[in-house]
Amino acid sequence: MARKIVVTSGKGGVGKTSVLASLGICLANKGKNVLMIDGDVGLNNLDVVMGMESRVVYDMADVIDNKCHINQALLQEDGSSLYLLPSAHAYSNEKLSASSFRDLISRIENTFDFILIDCPAGIDGGFHRAVSCCDEALLVTTPHIPAIRDGDKVLSILRSYKLNAISLIVNRVRGDFVVTGKMMSGGEISNILRCPLIGVVPEDDAITIYSQLGRIGMNRSSSRDAIDMIACNIVENTYKLYDVTKGHRGLIGKFKRLMSAKY
Repeated sequence: MARKIVVTSGKGGVGKTSVLASLGICLANKGKNVLMIDGDVGLNNLDVVMGMESRVVYDMADVIDNKCHINQALLQEDGSSLYLLPSAHAYSNEKLSASSFRDLISRIENTFDFILIDCPAGIDGGFHRAVSCCDEALLVTTPHIPAIRDGDKVLSILRSYKLNAISLIVNRVRGDFVVTGKMMSGGEISNILRCPLIGVVPEDDAITIYSQLGRIGMNRSSSRDAIDMIACNIVENTYKLYDVTKGHRGLIGKFKRLMSAKY
């Protein structure tokens, strides 16, 4: 039976969907059968980020309404064990019930090792629908006060569910800012939120560019290396962290900061 993991955030704009997509790719590259589900009903961000939007014929609404078999709605990444179930474009958040969503997942969960659900940001009905179907949760935040504050609110609700694990991913961390004390480290944010830190992802323009182009699967960058480490942590139940300050410490790091400030 699949490990069902919801990926959520307190607010939009923290890179949650890009993190989930990259995590799905990394898990599939490790030989795992992975299904990504876009739980943000009415929006199709995940298929856009994966560059699959032009391939969508059926979505989860068609499956729920028995217009197609669930296998017909799944999109497979070329030559990979990674699949995507697109969002229900024809449904509103109110129309898709938690029971229908759970039934949808129960039809297919024995086929996969991991099911990653892209949860709507915030704590509305879509959030509860996604979380109620899962055994584990990953909270994505950034080192910015509004994101941390909203993340804390989400954590308080996640803890009311009977989840096997809740872990934190801090995205878009500037290693040079952490070294100079201008930005909180992942460990400091973990202490504030009282949540175990499973990954730190560096600020990386490449992943933003690739996701906008709909080619995130082609991205090889420091952020993907960090997310690959998160995938290892999930598979092996470890908590090894990517060192975002590497290259920013010592004399070389000081020289880089001086040159950056100069130009």
